[in-house]
Amino acid sequence: MNISLTGFAGVASIAFALVLSTQITSSAQISSSMQTSAPARVSAPAKVSAPAKTRPAASQRHRLAVQVNVNDPAVMNLALNNVSNAAQYYSEIGQKVEIEVVAFGPGLHMLRDDTSPVRARIKSMSETMPNVAFSACGNTRENMARAEAKDIALISQAKVVKAGVVRLMELQERGWSYLRP
Repeated sequence: MNISLTGFAGVASIAFALVLSTQITSSAQISSSMQTSAPARVSAPAKVSAPAKTRPAASQRHRLAVQVNVNDPAVMNLALNNVSNAAQYYSEIGQKVEIEVVAFGPGLHMLRDDTSPVRARIKSMSETMPNVAFSACGNTRENMARAEAKDIALISQAKVVKAGVVRLMELQERGWSYLRP
């Protein structure tokens, strides 16, 4: 019983100290004489301001770069779910969002015409979400063409970039948010 009472007293004293510390402003002035006997002067309790707005202004640009670098239909569908959710959210609150899915390495299968498990879904999304772009890594495409000894056709919604990883870097350097599902 004494242990739990001691624990409660300790928690209560910490909580009390926190409450007091929030009421003392950071502008407490200490006497310039620096004497140990001189008490510090404390100003009036701090005023609590309204919480910051959680939603940005309608004019703020939202931009999301999504990485797909694995040949896994579950990951590809998760990426498309994330894209759809972000687009829908900003549409519902009247704000614009630009989204770019960048596929490279084994993830390029997402944008290949002959192997994409999400080809129909991308086509449908592109028709209803013009703010979503799909970028295919040119380096990966060239390596796949060499390894498979054939041209690698991409879905019509994909545009080729020189290097997928460089594209992601450039987007992030321009302030885009990054997501890897």
